[in-house]
Amino acid sequence: MSAYRDLIYDVQGHIAVITLNRPKAMNAWYRGMNNELKQAAIEIGNDPNVRVVIITGSGEKSFSSGIDLKKIAAGENFITGPEIRDYYDGISKLRDVFTMYEKLAVPVIAAINGYCLGGGLELALACDFRVAVEYSVFSLPEVQLGIIPDLGGCQRLPRAVGIGKAKELIYTGKRIEAPEALRIGLVQQIYAKGKLMEETLKMANEIAGYNPVVVQAAKRACNVAMSYPLEIGLSFETTSSAFTMNDTQHGTRPFAIK
Repeated sequence: MSAYRDLIYDVQGHIAVITLNRPKAMNAWYRGMNNELKQAAIEIGNDPNVRVVIITGSGEKSFSSGIDLKKIAAGENFITGPEIRDYYDGISKLRDVFTMYEKLAVPVIAAINGYCLGGGLELALACDFRVAVEYSVFSLPEVQLGIIPDLGGCQRLPRAVGIGKAKELIYTGKRIEAPEALRIGLVQQIYAKGKLMEETLKMANEIAGYNPVVVQAAKRACNVAMSYPLEIGLSFETTSSAFTMNDTQHGTRPFAIK
């Protein structure tokens, strides 16, 4: 297994757990962590044993506090470099790492254990769904810094909470707490302190216990629903069902009898 510095990558049965591991920096995100997230996504994609992925943060304070402003203040440039053509190219390459998790064949769950801000929230939005500890805080504060959410936030937040609420949160950069995030659909479950990973692993193992071919086909069909008209989505759904029918026939009958 590959070595990581800013992540902990651990496979437990069919579950891959990625832990953002910069607790002293509130798991703040920077290019090095982004590169390791890319490496982990490739590793998951090459491991057919993995059926579900969980992304969380180390410690009890923060999933990720967003981009590492201290590194920026110290002169580190996250966007330009010898391999980067221009700002558009640089931002795209950073953003595409988050998209890798959205496009993974298997479900990805963000287990949010505290502050989930800026790039941290944009990473969580690239996951299939989000669960959070009861004291979590959410925000896309980029406008307050003179930029826009440019790692998918302006696209994925409206899909998660609706265009009006997304515009309110993006234009103001305001923070919301876990109960409000649950109310607007930003997260799907909230858990008491100390229960987040226990409950997330329970959910992940439940999903992993189903036929992986069928689960992964369902993920592809759901992702198509977010990007294409209904008619195309329905056709894709039917085609996916037809291709997975053999697996369904083998897997569903014993379950139905039970």
